[in-house]
Amino acid sequence: MHTRVWSAALLGIQAVKVGVEVDIAGGLPGLVVVGLPDSAVQESRERVRVALKNSGFAMPQRKVVVNLTPADLRKEGPGFDLPIAVAILLASEQVPAEGVETTLFLGELSLDGALRGVAGVLPMAATAEKLGITRLIVPAANVREAALIQGLRVYGCAHLREVAALLQAPERFTPAQVDPLQELHQQAGHMELDLRDVKGQHLARRALEIAAAGGHNLLLVGPPGSGKTMLARRLPGILPTMTLQEALEVTQIYSVAGLLPERGALVNQRPFRSPHHSASGPALVGGGSIPKPGEVSLAHHGILYCDELTEFKRDVLEFLRQPLEDGLVTVSRARQTVTFPARFTLVASTNPCACGYYGDSVQACVCTPHQRQQYWGKLSGPLLDRIDLQVQVGRLKPEEMVQQPTGEDSATVRERVQNARQLARERFAQTLHIQHNAQMQSAQIRQWCQLSPENRSKLEMVIRRLGLSVRGMDRLLKVARTIADLRGQTSPYLDWEDIKEAVQYRSLERLTGLQ
Repeated sequence: MHTRVWSAALLGIQAVKVGVEVDIAGGLPGLVVVGLPDSAVQESRERVRVALKNSGFAMPQRKVVVNLTPADLRKEGPGFDLPIAVAILLASEQVPAEGVETTLFLGELSLDGALRGVAGVLPMAATAEKLGITRLIVPAANVREAALIQGLRVYGCAHLREVAALLQAPERFTPAQVDPLQELHQQAGHMELDLRDVKGQHLARRALEIAAAGGHNLLLVGPPGSGKTMLARRLPGILPTMTLQEALEVTQIYSVAGLLPERGALVNQRPFRSPHHSASGPALVGGGSIPKPGEVSLAHHGILYCDELTEFKRDVLEFLRQPLEDGLVTVSRARQTVTFPARFTLVASTNPCACGYYGDSVQACVCTPHQRQQYWGKLSGPLLDRIDLQVQVGRLKPEEMVQQPTGEDSATVRERVQNARQLARERFAQTLHIQHNAQMQSAQIRQWCQLSPENRSKLEMVIRRLGLSVRGMDRLLKVARTIADLRGQTSPYLDWEDIKEAVQYRSLERLTGLQ
């Protein structure tokens, strides 16, 4: 009267195979769950007992012990309801046990036996395929999501009785078929926010294009109403379409966080996350007693937009330094340490001073130099050093306000961005974990950002004048490489014109009035 079926638990955005063992022995009737379950798993005892009864099955009138292995891994959530119920049915010989050793079960049970969808099915399915599981049984609400992983026979069931029927006669059921590439293209929506809506702001538009082409971090500085937010929200529209691998990675993160817009829908639009300036550090990078992904991970392969950057608490902004540099977040807790991916482009906007009008052509600034110093003192030097592009967004002239927009639309700019990214992909084809210029390390910078002796001398003068750190110089060269890519230049040597354009995006002192 002992059996075991397989399920899975989440560890960050990775999944761990969990064995659900059931033993039915003599003693007073009861159901005991061991193996470090949380309260939701403990409560499954009542859900499973009632669901079995209401589905026409018999709950054994003996002592039933459920063990979740490995015993030192915390199990959370209602997704273990289905495997526990199936294991009880197998141990009590109410359904046959054939084929369960290569089957993984996931799902929450309602009291009437209906199956409800659970979060995190996609990473669990990906883990199951790697561990030799060949069949996956999930709630019908999760079937499209799980079927995105090729190599598995995925069955979606609406009721516990349907699961029992599948185990008794699997030949009567057809596994779900989903073509991930077709899903990626079918769900590709039209971007409603077009760059053509922006009037004027030619320098800021150019900076958006460079940021999109190279994955560079961007800071927009300007008075209220100058169009900073309008520009930032149009950046996703000029980013390249996500690849299938990128879409699967983003979908796994949103699946774990329970934020999929509809279960089974592949996330194919690059994320645009805009946390409020009152957000805490754990809200940005992830956390909780059982760590969940934060905003930086939800922005993976997309944009993290921090509006009113100087209104964020300084210690909260310091949380961004590691993910900006490493592309991942490590969250340590007493019981476990998990790592979340966080390769995003930071776009931030802020006023030039507390009153908002320093450098404005119409309204005079009333801030003193000391007040401006205090205002910008909320941002640390190491954080600002990680922002490649620092751009002024000035007030529009009256004639620019009343005229119709004349700039290029997002589709035209996106085509140039895609061509530049293609050059980068070909350049780094043999280098793991580097897809665009902002991710270059020292070796790639030495190889692809070479300078002639004359340009090296000029760059030394720029470094002295701007007081650049080694990181700041590397980021300047990365931006120059992206500008060269936008022109279609493949030579590893950078032209001075490209470097000179990159330099104009490193002038924070001019934008803020700080010397």
